[in-house]
Amino acid sequence: MDTTITPLSETAAPINTGVRIGHVHLKVADIDRALEFYCGVLGFDLMQRIGPQAAFISAGGYHHHIGLNTWESRGGRPPPQGTTGLYHLAILYPTRAMLADALRRLVDAKIPLDSASDHGVSEALYLRDPDDNGVELYWDRPKQAWPHTADGKLAMFTRRLDLMNLLAENDKPTATQVDAPLFEPSRTS
Repeated sequence: MDTTITPLSETAAPINTGVRIGHVHLKVADIDRALEFYCGVLGFDLMQRIGPQAAFISAGGYHHHIGLNTWESRGGRPPPQGTTGLYHLAILYPTRAMLADALRRLVDAKIPLDSASDHGVSEALYLRDPDDNGVELYWDRPKQAWPHTADGKLAMFTRRLDLMNLLAENDKPTATQVDAPLFEPSRTS
């Protein structure tokens, strides 16, 4: 089966297909609070720390996937709505079971979700870190399972993700074991 997806629009001078997003660097108000979330809850490893000013974290021994710094933001507040900036950072898990583990960590830490979606190509959890940065935790379905139109164009969608089904991926919880709020009212509501 051909798994090539036809782009909606192709550029005349495409970027090399080996290019990847290497890391994201976030401005935070408090390094310790950010590390408690990214390392303590999500499970990233601290690779290097520069006092209360910066920290570099990763999964699997990479030098860093996420940089955290207070160089321009120590003690600061999140930007107000209606301004430009990063919408969210997305953390890709290799399997659905590992995404289920991430959800279990969030439930155990009583960290609410903003939403959870099935996009056809992926399943995603959306939340906010302690500095109100948007965070997406997701896994990609195998490319051959991605929805597409008859003419080969990608046909992503957004449907509510069944969180209990995701949690059951690791055969750990039942509905009565989830006592943390899974959703919190949107910042815009």
